[in-house]
Amino acid sequence: MKARRRVVTASGAAVPAKRRPTVRRIKPAIVPVTRRDGPTGGQLTGHAAGATSVRATGPAEGPSPAAAPIHEVDLGVDLGRGLVLRNPVLVASGTFGYGIEYGDVVDVQRLGAICCKGTTLRARSGNPTPRVTETPGGMLNSIGLQNPGVDAVVEKYASTWAGWQVPVIVNVAGESIADYVEVVRRLEGVPGIAGIELNISCPNVGKGGLQFAIDAEAAGAVTAAVRRATDLPLLVKLSPNVADVRPIARAIEDAGADALTAINTLSGIAVGPTRERPLLGNVFGGLSGPAIKPVALKVVYEVAQTVDIPIVGIGGVTELADVLDFLAVGAVAVQVGTAIFADPTLPVRLIDELGAECRRRGLDSHRALIGTALPKRATATSARGAEYRP
Repeated sequence: MKARRRVVTASGAAVPAKRRPTVRRIKPAIVPVTRRDGPTGGQLTGHAAGATSVRATGPAEGPSPAAAPIHEVDLGVDLGRGLVLRNPVLVASGTFGYGIEYGDVVDVQRLGAICCKGTTLRARSGNPTPRVTETPGGMLNSIGLQNPGVDAVVEKYASTWAGWQVPVIVNVAGESIADYVEVVRRLEGVPGIAGIELNISCPNVGKGGLQFAIDAEAAGAVTAAVRRATDLPLLVKLSPNVADVRPIARAIEDAGADALTAINTLSGIAVGPTRERPLLGNVFGGLSGPAIKPVALKVVYEVAQTVDIPIVGIGGVTELADVLDFLAVGAVAVQVGTAIFADPTLPVRLIDELGAECRRRGLDSHRALIGTALPKRATATSARGAEYRP
């Protein structure tokens, strides 16, 4: 009998991990995926059926002498400026802490990269509670960028990251261009920090609180300023809360970003049980999970036809089929986010499943799966309603 996986709670007590929540008012939309037919309709067999690390499963008992060896699949991803990942499965900022928290649950070294929690110039205590609520299609969160500040992050975590094989990308947030630049300057040259991901869905105090991410000029300006301040690989995270994301993506590319990540959360609210006020303490929250996957696919699809830099897809990844969908619309890699709360082992399992799927198709690399759903020439943006025509 296999030993149950153990999860360490916030109080430090170790408890057996549960596959399903105990009592819910609604059926969770994000649950650990244990089995699904392959994308073509047939069931996966052989190595793919295991869907686990070779390290974890070990050799099969009584192997046939005539069994063909499993050929290696190149899952490498080049995000630019020397940031080369061993595989295209990353963990999204805000869902995996600083990586250390999950060390007893999953082999973090197998991940393509870790995007750590959002980091600001000074420590932030975050938004008032409640901060998180479940929704039928995922979850709303309003954490408010709670973090100890850039200096504390470097002091506490960088030396550990420097000893890891997996690249750690620091997610950076700020309220002004000066904030972003100063945080990045303090990260520049620190061993263990492999890259920067700019969270530009933050209010620009210099423009009356307008988010950098929804204005092409502001997005380009903050990207250019950070680019001048660092030689680290620079990823910029796009917001879906715009009518047309393409001009913003172009401005970010022109300003010197090495890659884009898409998408950040959608803005939403939940209503309290008494119906007398919104549920979240800060009223608004970011919607994530399976509910936003169609929006994320749309953004990646449009942006892939607009820019020449790599795109990392984010939004509702819960199984291999989701990974394949993002690759098909032009992403070179994916980030797994909300689903980690239900199953922290999912990202590592997806790496094995993607390799197995490539072998099943006779591919030596997953790169043949990228862009297969893109048209040969750019189509009209969805803001013009082209996709709704009969």
